[in-house]
Amino acid sequence: QVQLVETGGGLVQAGGSLKLACEASGRSFRMGWFRQAPGKERDVVASITWSGGSLYYATSVKGRFTISRDNAKNTVYLQMNSLKPEDTAVYYCAAGVSAPFSGAINSPSSYDYWGQGTQVTVSS
Repeated sequence: QVQLVETGGGLVQAGGSLKLACEASGRSFRMGWFRQAPGKERDVVASITWSGGSLYYATSVKGRFTISRDNAKNTVYLQMNSLKPEDTAVYYCAAGVSAPFSGAINSPSSYDYWGQGTQVTVSS
């Protein structure tokens, strides 16, 4: 069982920045950030493998968001710059621990544990 705790959400004006952090209670081979806006499905934002050698970004955030991880701290980060009102959502951290793994790191089904979410609100 891996527990995930997200921090760093909040209210920011358009064009501003926020940095989310997610600390896991144990090792996770792959970690990702997903988001869900009201009335919409949960979509992938960014994901990263253990080595950091494989990254995925949703098209809508490429060039603005950066995912990184500190394996010594079992923590994954999401640096969000140039935020837009359409980035407003609840952001969820996810961890995948099952191995071997041959799926897609951008798929929700590739993750075994989820955090409770942190609200990000971008005002116009």
